[in-house]
Amino acid sequence: MRNDKLRYWLLITILLLCGQVTFSSCSSDEDAPQTTVERIRQRGTIIVGTTGDYRPLSFFEPETGEYWGFGIEMAKEIAAQMNVKIAFAKTSWPTLSADVLAIPQLFDFAIGGITITDARRETMLMSDGYLANGKTILCRSSEAGRFQSLADIDQPEVRVMVNPGGLNEKFANENLTHATIIVHQRNEEIPTLIAEGAADVMITEITEAPYYVQTDPRLAAPLLEKPFNHGEIGVLMQKGQEDLLQVVNNVIQRMKTDGSLRKLHEKYGLVYAY
Repeated sequence: MRNDKLRYWLLITILLLCGQVTFSSCSSDEDAPQTTVERIRQRGTIIVGTTGDYRPLSFFEPETGEYWGFGIEMAKEIAAQMNVKIAFAKTSWPTLSADVLAIPQLFDFAIGGITITDARRETMLMSDGYLANGKTILCRSSEAGRFQSLADIDQPEVRVMVNPGGLNEKFANENLTHATIIVHQRNEEIPTLIAEGAADVMITEITEAPYYVQTDPRLAAPLLEKPFNHGEIGVLMQKGQEDLLQVVNNVIQRMKTDGSLRKLHEKYGLVYAY
């Protein structure tokens, strides 16, 4: 009898332990939060925020309904690495940070002409740089000799046009205290407005200026080889997505190593600095 009782309690103990193990492992599988990469792969599509107004890095072509540009191709490389489809969501320079930080998320990351800054890194994650950047100007070809320095631009009679909410406007406000600053809502329209005489100078980037010089002979970028500052462009996303950041950085590093990043620079006429 005593042995029977002992076997009974031993069996109960084993069953309880097994039950606990089974419950714990089931609970852990069901309750464990998905990583960002797992969530995207389960969805089957990565959602990318982009402004679509920044040739040749990110531009939305109204006639085709498609996005194109250097940053768009980078985003597609990331999607291919994750073996998922890609969808684009519209953002803007004034709302970029708010859109990246939105809960629920509007997109998984943002790309296309986004300069890496300490301020952005304080509240968000930024990838390694994949494109050298720096502030420069566009002006009319007939006035290229007039604008050879920042001091030449910072004159009361000079009208400087910028798009709102981004680093171009910030740079103009901080460095051009005498010039007349005009804020125009649509970044992609500013080069044509400069060419037509609506303003004299556009504050832009060394990544954007060459495209317009090549496509519109009325425009020049006389300080292209002497940018006012230096930086890099990267991918922007919410904190807490370190696994996705690692995937993005791995793609950037692989493209630097295998030469495909250099080829992409050459395709869009941009300076390769890696």
